[in-house]
Amino acid sequence: MLTLDGSFGEGGGQILRTALSLSLITGKAFCVENIRANRSKPGLRKQHATAVRAAARIGSAALEGAREGSCRLVFEPQTLLPGHYRFNIGSAGSTTLILQTILPALLLASGPSTVILEGGTHNPMCPPFGFIKTVFLPLLRRMGAEVEATLEKPGFYPKGGGRILLEVKPIKEFRRLDLQRRGEITRVRARSILSNLPRTIADRELDVCRRELSLGGSDLILEEFESKGPGNVLYIEVESERLTELFVGFGKKGVRAEDVAEGACRLAKDYIASELPVAEYLADQMLLPLALAKGGSFKTGRLSGHASTNIHTIQRFLDVEIHAIEEDRRTTIIVED
Repeated sequence: MLTLDGSFGEGGGQILRTALSLSLITGKAFCVENIRANRSKPGLRKQHATAVRAAARIGSAALEGAREGSCRLVFEPQTLLPGHYRFNIGSAGSTTLILQTILPALLLASGPSTVILEGGTHNPMCPPFGFIKTVFLPLLRRMGAEVEATLEKPGFYPKGGGRILLEVKPIKEFRRLDLQRRGEITRVRARSILSNLPRTIADRELDVCRRELSLGGSDLILEEFESKGPGNVLYIEVESERLTELFVGFGKKGVRAEDVAEGACRLAKDYIASELPVAEYLADQMLLPLALAKGGSFKTGRLSGHASTNIHTIQRFLDVEIHAIEEDRRTTIIVED
């Protein structure tokens, strides 16, 4: 049984999620201690406990310490079972983080699966559904994955109530992917998403995007949804020849719509100016698929603590070499078998 220190590196939930994914795939049991030790509220929160229970059901795993607030977990997988599943966080906790925990194993299972995930779908500090749909899954498909994700109902913090449908067909293995350049920028779009809030909020956000990014016409999009509670998120989609990146601003009580939009625009403009293909958050998310493919590479900016921690955790489970070569504020990631 592998023993992991949950306080290592950035000391958050990524250690647990990566360990669950790779435990399901490799069959290796693990014990993780000091779970989320570097967070203001250490231990398993609702979304983490739900991820553990979801992984346990899919992997027929024996558990110890799988309760909310626990700082120690033992996970012993048995048989990976594709099928039809439904997991409800019971709060506005992130459904997309649970999706990313169980998806790699379901892709390598013996049959197709459908999963309904209920909770938050557009959460600050987590990948929103738009990132999964427009950035992450298209890259997985280029690696051979057959997977679709549908937003059946949005769920915003703090009310939640969202629902995602995940449909997965199994593959034999992941294909190598290299993202050393992004090519020309082909399109930039701004999308303001509202639920139970005045349209003027979206108008103000999109007006900033019009000015800061020189957008107009069909590249400025307003989407309105009905959900359990109010919510607002702004997406800026930067499409290039090789991939699409997404930059996000979350509306928040007491924060001006203009400030939300200006922050997202700044991230998008920095990315465009950098000429790098992979931005900070995608860099972290692509490490595990490339490791499972036993080969691949990408270029990004300076490696985050989150990504460095993820590399360490992956190499505890898989016999792969992950090289992070930093030069002039740029990092080249190379994954080798």
